[in-house]
Amino acid sequence: MARDTQAQCRKCRRAMEKLFLKGDRCNGPKCAMIKRAYIPGAHGKKMSRGNRSEYGTQLSAKQKIKRIYGVMERQFRKHFDDVKNKKGVTGDLLLIRLETRLDNIVYRMGFASSRALARQLVNHGLIAINNKKVSIPSYEVKIGQTVSIKAGKEQKNYFKNLDQVLKNKQDFPCWISFDNQKAEGKIISLPTRDEVGTNVDAQVVVEFYSR
Repeated sequence: MARDTQAQCRKCRRAMEKLFLKGDRCNGPKCAMIKRAYIPGAHGKKMSRGNRSEYGTQLSAKQKIKRIYGVMERQFRKHFDDVKNKKGVTGDLLLIRLETRLDNIVYRMGFASSRALARQLVNHGLIAINNKKVSIPSYEVKIGQTVSIKAGKEQKNYFKNLDQVLKNKQDFPCWISFDNQKAEGKIISLPTRDEVGTNVDAQVVVEFYSR
């Protein structure tokens, strides 16, 4: 299976904005966008962001979305192919599909400080859907399904301070109904474009793949 081994902070510098790929580190003084807020490379400080072609703009948007959700090109293209013939705005449908990935929902619920960490939790079999273990990060969670910690895994060291973390969480998505006592979230609706929170025009990705 292909793996993206590029440094996470380098991806933020390439996008010239924080993508919050390393959790709490992104909010601290060690964030690369604070220490080196320019494009990586020998000539990064001199490179202009204004002289970009239409193709370059489209490619940049696609790469940014891929980096935010932590997916590789083949999987990203598969998500695009899954939604391109559905009724609605294809760009918005693509973002909704990415938002309803299991690893993203685990991240949105506050079980992990980054999507990469959420993906690890899923891969290690610590997350359940409707009380059944699911270890596929790209699993598409449907309306009505409940995401929780797998029974018997709550006592692991990682989850010991989870209650306090969830109490301090403020940006909880309104399309997930969360039960603090049970530490589980139920998908009550699909997120709208405004609720996704990704600052990028996904319709540009449609134009990129339509070339």
